[in-house]
Amino acid sequence: MSTLMDEFGHDDDPNDRGRQGDTRPRRAAGPPSRRPKRGMSPFTAVGLLLLIAGLASLGWVAYQYFGTNAAAEQAFKDEKSQLREEWDQQPDQGSKEDKKETKGSVIPGKAIALLRIPALGKDYEVPILAGTDEKTLSRGIGHYDKTADPGQLGNFVIAGHRVTHGQPFARLLELKAGDEIVIETRDAIYTYALDTPPSDLTVKANETWVTDPVPGTKSKKASKAALTLITCEDLFHSPDRSIGFGHLIDTERKSKAS
Repeated sequence: MSTLMDEFGHDDDPNDRGRQGDTRPRRAAGPPSRRPKRGMSPFTAVGLLLLIAGLASLGWVAYQYFGTNAAAEQAFKDEKSQLREEWDQQPDQGSKEDKKETKGSVIPGKAIALLRIPALGKDYEVPILAGTDEKTLSRGIGHYDKTADPGQLGNFVIAGHRVTHGQPFARLLELKAGDEIVIETRDAIYTYALDTPPSDLTVKANETWVTDPVPGTKSKKASKAALTLITCEDLFHSPDRSIGFGHLIDTERKSKAS
């Protein structure tokens, strides 16, 4: 009986000569053997961690410079609009005792005035709010409590961010001696003249003498209406503060509606 090999003849490949008599069944080829996976190297892990940290830092910086500014600018508009609406309304017709109790009282975080600095542009106008905590400073300029009210004897002290959160004092160091600072309240418009530009005076954050009734002296009794402006000295986080001093030069009373 002939075999399949006899039917089709022998393979002429000389390399197969000598194997023709081998009729043993060959084992079917199985899947290729897998090498054990190597774990992540320490260098790769450190690299990934640094990459993630870098991306997170970029995201945080982007939010600080763009996210907080966008939110603050909208807050500025809302505070100014609400304040003007309140001014347009007639004061409550309460009793003399009620008026006496509420006179001079201020709600923390509430807008109390508007700040304009002509040297920074005709459209420059920022709300001034009561207090200087972070939440308040993210919605406008902050007025230091326990310092004088606008136009009054003593030291009217305000502070604002130079970067982020609307950066209302971004260009404060551009001001020069003699530049006007205008503060508008419900009843009057007060104009101050700058004596010491913020670019000329830098102090540490813990030097609170700049908020005294008469800065630079031991006197606690003020004889004139003064103004102090405070902002960061550097564009990035810094313990230094740039300080500007000014004095009141004009008061324009608003006409009261009948």
